[in-house]
Amino acid sequence: MAQQTIDLRVNPSDETIRLGPLVVRFLLTGDNSTGSIAAFEFVVPGAQRLAAPAHSHDHYEETIYGIDGVLTWTVDGKQIDVGPGQALCIPRGAIHRFDNNGAQEVKALCVITPAALDPQYFRECAEVINAAAGGPSGPSKVGGDHAPAPPHSGSASRVAPRRRRALPGRNHAEG
Repeated sequence: MAQQTIDLRVNPSDETIRLGPLVVRFLLTGDNSTGSIAAFEFVVPGAQRLAAPAHSHDHYEETIYGIDGVLTWTVDGKQIDVGPGQALCIPRGAIHRFDNNGAQEVKALCVITPAALDPQYFRECAEVINAAAGGPSGPSKVGGDHAPAPPHSGSASRVAPRRRRALPGRNHAEG
């Protein structure tokens, strides 16, 4: 069996994307992990709600690890606070969203398994969110030289039935 050469380094996918007031910093993508995981930090300002509707993912689990502050996650109707040093695994198919109900900025780590989500999805979302808010028409990208990734293919998530507006880059199914 031929050995694969791997470029081992810290944060190989270091890219920061601003989505309105939220900041997403990708650390690893499927390209860096042979498709096994994607990992990103995200920062949510105090008293900020998720701009996207409640949604679910059919093709991956989303595990959240609290770093600073507390986010309130609503998963299948149940509210769960995730603070520093706490982890929450959101299973495939669970309808979820988050809110920062406190005044403190929150920082958390999100791990996607398998790596079905990549920076391109957030670039496309940022373009829509930032344009709607009167900000820059493109995503705010900080750090590193990154060529645009190919458009994300396949359906990775669906919007909760009560909301019909979908974010770019995904085929959303009513569920």
